[in-house]
Amino acid sequence: MGATVPRRIGQALINSLKGGVVPRLGLPYITVGRKNEIDALLHDADIIAEGGASFRFVVGRYGAGKSFLLQTIRNYVMAKNFVVVDADLSPERRLQGTRGQGLATYKELVQNMSTKTRPEGGALTLVLDRWINQVQKEVMDREGLSLADPSLGGLVDKAISDAIYELNDLVHGFDFARLLTLYYHAYLGQDDETKAKVVKWFRGEYQTKTEARQELGVNVIITDDDWYDYLKVFAAFLKGAGYAGMLILIDELVNIYKIPNSITRQNNYEKILTMYNDAMQGKAHYLGVIMSGTPECMEDRRRGVYSYEALRSRLATGRFGGEHRDLLAPVIHLEPLTYEEMLVLVGKLASIHAGLYGYDQRLTDQDLAGFIQVEFGRIGADRHITPREVIRDFIELLDILYQNPGLGLEEVMKSDDFTYAQNPILEEGGQDEFAQFQI
Repeated sequence: MGATVPRRIGQALINSLKGGVVPRLGLPYITVGRKNEIDALLHDADIIAEGGASFRFVVGRYGAGKSFLLQTIRNYVMAKNFVVVDADLSPERRLQGTRGQGLATYKELVQNMSTKTRPEGGALTLVLDRWINQVQKEVMDREGLSLADPSLGGLVDKAISDAIYELNDLVHGFDFARLLTLYYHAYLGQDDETKAKVVKWFRGEYQTKTEARQELGVNVIITDDDWYDYLKVFAAFLKGAGYAGMLILIDELVNIYKIPNSITRQNNYEKILTMYNDAMQGKAHYLGVIMSGTPECMEDRRRGVYSYEALRSRLATGRFGGEHRDLLAPVIHLEPLTYEEMLVLVGKLASIHAGLYGYDQRLTDQDLAGFIQVEFGRIGADRHITPREVIRDFIELLDILYQNPGLGLEEVMKSDDFTYAQNPILEEGGQDEFAQFQI
């Protein structure tokens, strides 16, 4: 049933899906449906690569496939030579904060910086070194010089100054350019200690200006207030370094919704507004942002994104948006996967599981259809069942059948050994879940 999946990737897929998390490896092997949504977001990527910007929200219930879609887009755009940074929001990671929560999000994003050749993250040093090598090679080719030529350093220095000159026009661009120059000289002099300090600065790990001044001679650090400005500079730099642009993926927007203090919540929504306006008004270039959350965290007029009137007026569906989906709108609502799409998905999983554990797949198309019928026949399934629950149920079923070859599908599904995954649609109820959140 499709391409053979390497066992290493099959193991990662099955383990991740069984644990209810989105795999970072092997997504093309199990991607079904979402074609229209993927096409819409990839169109955005083309706009970004041409110097534009985009901002989208992906909205769906828990387990509906938001994170899966984000990871799928991540893989697609990395193949198109984009740099991707991603982070999940949490009580400690927000968009705006007074106790380092905004900076914590920046740190997570930069830590997860990924490229086609470094898809697992941690690509910052690779990106910087590639940029220097690229500039150096261009100078050598243009001037006909060798690596050992004593005049090469000065010429490359000038080429780098010319390359980063345009960054000076951006907010904090001068500081960014200065740090790039420092990195280049450390690279040239094989000064690994200074290189590490510059990388530390780019990662937002300096706590005070005094510390940065003592170690690097610069009187500026990345903070809670200005981290997003530096990402805009990064996007411009990456384009100059030979990449198509930068895509920022921010998941778990629900953690802003859960902030108990209304002023803190509003400050975070104001940050979203700033980022959204930058994209829509052409103030950002080569930069895309996708945020994902539940319908409640978007549409709740009391504490959701729509509680911030400036955002609601920009994002709410217009008069014609009820019956027909507008995938060009800023907010993409994920429709449930169809019966047929889920059938294709479990077929792919059955094939991967058999390949991973080395057995001949016993389940027929009729068996798979019967499983899907039972899942969709559960009370409330038409409204509440999500791909996550169906997938976890199916992998549990496959595990039991593999370990008990004498059992049949129906026997397992009726036995006490098999328990259906529960849907957390109780999701946003009660204030107790907010107790862990600091104001």
